Formats: sequence, C-alpha cells, structure tokens
Amino acid sequence: MVIKPGWEGRFYEDFEIGDVYRHPLGRTITDADNTWFALLTMNTNQTHFNAHQAAEGVFGKPIVNSALTIAITLGQSVLDTSYNAFANLEIDDLKLTAPVFAGDTLYAESLVLGKRESASRPDAGIVHIKTRSLNQDGTVIMRYRRKFFVYKRDAGSRPTSFPNADRPIDAED
Repeated sequence: MVIKPGWEGRFYEDFEIGDVYRHPLGRTITDADNTWFALLTMNTNQTHFNAHQAAEGVFGKPIVNSALTIAITLGQSVLDTSYNAFANLEIDDLKLTAPVFAGDTLYAESLVLGKRESASRPDAGIVHIKTRSLNQDGTVIMRYRRKFFVYKRDAGSRPTSFPNADRPIDAED
C-alpha cells in the first residue's frame, strides 16, 4: 500500500508575484449563519437579526454581518495561500463594496503582490496578497490586502498533526 499525501498547501518558494489563485470553495450564507455569528460576536446591531426592524432600514431586509463576510473570505483563501502560514502580520486596505444578504454565495480569489525572505526567521518568508470576494453575480463585495509569515518547504519546525493509526487502513474498515 502506498500512502499518498493530500494537498499540502503552498510554501514560501511556491509563491510568484502576479499569480492569481481562484479559491475553489464557494460558500452560501444562510440566515442561521448570520444570526449565530452576530450572537457569537455580541454584535447587537439589529439590522443583522431583526427582520422587522431591518425591513424599515436602508436595505429593506437583514444584512449579513460584515465581520462574517470577512471571516469567510479569509477562510476561503487559506487553502491556497496561508495553509502553511504560522502568523498573519497585517490586514489593511479593507473595503466593503457591496452589501451581502442571506442566500448570497461568496467566492474569493487572491493575487500575489510581493514576497520577501524573513530577516528574523530563516525557515520562513513573508508573502503579501490582495484578496477579493465576489457574490454569485460577480459583484465584488469586499477586498483587502494581507501579509503573513509562511514556512519554507524545508522548514524543520513545521508541525504535523496526522496521528499514527494502530493499524493500516484496508478495504474491510
């Protein structure tokens, strides 16, 4: 039996300035997502969870908590960008450019803006990206820039977490 590794993410050496990564997973936001996130983060602005009050507001219905759209977009980008990162260093130039409502599906893509070797950590480098999120209609709903520390491919300190099984997997499992 040959054990083949799954996707291991990009390492510092894999990033090239100008590359664009279209992150593969879209995410439809539900009313429950929005309500739970507002409650979890203690965001008491009723425009996120009070349909009666929101109906009288600017958008005529509840708007998705912007912190949720930021979290989802950043999460969508992890698989392609910061899967092997160990620290976010900066998020800036954040622009929320269109409202998001329950039922909208978000997609994200990132552009590599820059990279540099770390002066303090020989096992890592710093990557600078721009990420944007689009809804199902192709409308850009948000964009931001982010810098993160990412391991180099041969970094000896990179953690692994897959446990050793007590026996090999087989067809009878």
